[in-house]
Amino acid sequence: MPVFNQSRGRVVQIIFAVVFLVIIGQLVNLQLFSVKYKLAAENNAILRKIIYPDRGIIFDRKRRAILENSNSYDLVVVPAETKGIDTISLCNLLNIDTAEYKKRIRDLIFKNGYVKQGIFEPLLTVEMFARLNENIYKFSGFSLTLRSVRTYPYSVAANVLGYIREVEPPFLIRHKDEGYQMGDYAGRTGLESYYEKVLMGQRGVKNYVRDNKSRIQGAYENGMYDTAAVAGKNMHLSLDVELQKLGEKLMTNKVGSIVAIDPRTGGILCMVSAPTYDPNYLTGSDQQKHFYDLENDPRLPYNNRALGTKYAPGSTFKTLVGLVGLTEGVIDEKFTVVCPGYFTGCGTGKPKCLDKGVFQFIGAVAHSDNSYFSTVYKRLMEQRKYPSTDSALSAFNVYAHSFGFGHKLGVDLPSEKRGLIPSGKDYRKEFGPKLFPCNLISNAIGQGKVETTLIQLANAMAIIANKGWYYTPHLVDSIEGGDEYNMLDPYKVKHHVDERIQDTAFEAVQNGMQGVMEYGTAVRSRISDIIICGKTGTVENYDKGRKQPDHSFFGGFAPRGNPRIAIAVICENSDQGARVAAPIASLMIEKYLKDSIRGAERKAMEVEYTNRVYLPPVMRQAIAKRDSLKKIKENELLLQQKLNKREMDDSTNEENIDQEPEPKKVTPPAKKTPVPTRNTEKSTAALITDERKNKKNSK
Repeated sequence: MPVFNQSRGRVVQIIFAVVFLVIIGQLVNLQLFSVKYKLAAENNAILRKIIYPDRGIIFDRKRRAILENSNSYDLVVVPAETKGIDTISLCNLLNIDTAEYKKRIRDLIFKNGYVKQGIFEPLLTVEMFARLNENIYKFSGFSLTLRSVRTYPYSVAANVLGYIREVEPPFLIRHKDEGYQMGDYAGRTGLESYYEKVLMGQRGVKNYVRDNKSRIQGAYENGMYDTAAVAGKNMHLSLDVELQKLGEKLMTNKVGSIVAIDPRTGGILCMVSAPTYDPNYLTGSDQQKHFYDLENDPRLPYNNRALGTKYAPGSTFKTLVGLVGLTEGVIDEKFTVVCPGYFTGCGTGKPKCLDKGVFQFIGAVAHSDNSYFSTVYKRLMEQRKYPSTDSALSAFNVYAHSFGFGHKLGVDLPSEKRGLIPSGKDYRKEFGPKLFPCNLISNAIGQGKVETTLIQLANAMAIIANKGWYYTPHLVDSIEGGDEYNMLDPYKVKHHVDERIQDTAFEAVQNGMQGVMEYGTAVRSRISDIIICGKTGTVENYDKGRKQPDHSFFGGFAPRGNPRIAIAVICENSDQGARVAAPIASLMIEKYLKDSIRGAERKAMEVEYTNRVYLPPVMRQAIAKRDSLKKIKENELLLQQKLNKREMDDSTNEENIDQEPEPKKVTPPAKKTPVPTRNTEKSTAALITDERKNKKNSK
C-alpha cells in the first residue's frame, strides 16, 4: 500500500476512535454524574410544580392599598397522564360535558404539547375547589395549583390600574426572551401593563417525586433544584383614592373624563374615565364572560378617555392664544375689541359670541369672548415678520408644542394619544397651497382642527399655575426596594415652556382666569374661601353632519397663591362648560383641598350632579340596538328550547300510544322552593349602576 494511503487510513481510524471515546464519555456523564439530565430522563416520575409569586401591591398617596392580592386555585393537567380516568365524574364535578372536556384537552395539547402541564380550569370558586380537593386523587394527571389573584378593595380606577390575564401565543412571541410560559398571567392594560416587570415578581419551582400511581412521595433531591418564588415590588401612587371615588360618582351616567394633577410634582391625583366598571369584574371564574360584556358595550368602558380620546378643547385653548398674543406683542392687556355678537374680521359672521360688549384682555378671558381671541389669532397669523400664514402658523405651533400639545407627554400608562396641533400641510387638501388667516380662524377658540387629550389640558393648567414649567404627569411616585429599571427617571426632569413667555403674561392670564370664577362664565361654581383660576369651554360637535349636544369643558387650578391642584373636566354631549364641567371641577377642588364637601348648598350640588344623566344620542341608539338584538336572540333560544321539548314529548307519546294509561293519583301540590336566579342586569357590561356605585362611595 502506498505511504500516502497508509497515513490517510490512520487519520480515519483516529477520527473514529475520538468520536467513539466522546460518545462513551458523554454516556457515562449522563448516566453516572449528571443529575440535571437525570431530572429530564425521570420526568415521568417527577412532578414539576410552578409556584406563582404575589404581584406587587399598589398604594395610593395616603398608603391605602387600592390593588392587592388574594389566593385562588387553578386546576392544571398533564394531558399525557390522563389516560383511563373517569372523565364523566370529573365533568360532573366541573359542570361541563365530555365534548367540552375533550376540546380543552385538545387546546392544551396544541398550546403546550402532550407532556407539559397546562391550566384546565382557572381561578376556581371556593365551592368548586372544595369539591375537587376531595376527589382530585381519583384523576391522574390533574392537580390543584395555588395562585395569587388581584382584588380591588375600593372598586375604582379600573382604567388606571388595569387588569391581568393569562398569556396567549401572540404575547409569548412578542415577549419570547422574558421567561413567560403558557399558564402565566401578565398585565394587559393600565399600571399592570406599564409596570409589568416591576409588579410580576419571579416564578418559583418545586420538584416532587411520584410513585407509579402518581402519588407525591416527597421532594426531589431534597429540593436541590427547587427555586423560591419572589414577590413583585410594591408601588406608591400620587393618586388619591377618595378623590377618585368622588370623581367616578359625579361622572355616573355620563361620558367623559376628569384629570387632576399636583402642579408641584406632576403627580396625577385622579384620572376618571366615564363610563367605568368595577375592576373586580375582571377577576375570578367569571372574568371571561365579563370581558365579553365589556368589549361589546357601546359605551366603550375599556377606553381611558383621559388619554385615549382626542377632543377639540374649545375656549380653554384661549389661554394659550392669549399667552402667545401677549408674548408676540400683537396685543397688550389694554387692547380692546368691540363684539357685536360675532367676529367681524373674516366677513362670515363666525364665530358667534355669547356676550356682546367691549372687552380688554382680562375681561375677554373672564367672559370667554370669541371675537377678542379670533382677533388676537388673526393678528398672530398676519405678522409681517413671517413671510406667509404657513410660517406664522409654524411659529405659533412652537409655543403650543412646548406646552405639551400635539405630542405624547409620556404618561406612565399605555395607549396615550398625541392630539393634533395642525400645521400647514393639514390644510393643503382643503384650501390649496396658499393659506390665509381666515382659513384657520376656528383654531383661535380651540375648534377647527385642534385636538388635545384631557391629560394635555390638565398639564397646560399646571403650566399656567407654575408660570412656565411642569413635570411630566405620572401616577407612580416610588417603588419599594428601589427603581431597578430606572422607570421613574423621566418624571424627575423639570420642563420649561418657551422662554419668551414672561411671568407678566402668565399673571395676566391668571387674572382673567380668576375673573372667570368671580364674575365671569363660571361664577356659580366659585368657592368662597378658595381662590380658583379657571376657564370654561363649550365645544360644538357633529356626527355624520348632524349637530349633537355640546361638549362641556373646564380647566383650572387652585389655590392661586400656592397651587396644589390643576384640573381638567370633559362631559360629552351635555351643555355649556359653565353648566356642567365647571361645577364638577369645583366639587373636586373642594374635596381635595378641604377633604370634604361642606355646607348644605354644596352637598346639594354634589347630589344634583351625581344624579344628572348625559348620554350622547348616538350612544343611546347603539345601546337600544344592542338590547333589541339581545332580546331577539333570547326569544329565538327560548323558541328553540320549546320546539326541542315538543319533539321529545311527541316521541315519548308515540312510544306509549298502545299502552293503557294508568289511573292518576291525586296528591296535594308540593311547596316549591324558590330557585336562585342570576341577576341578568348585572351582565350589562358590568357597569356600576347609580344605586350600587353610590352605595359603595358612601362607605
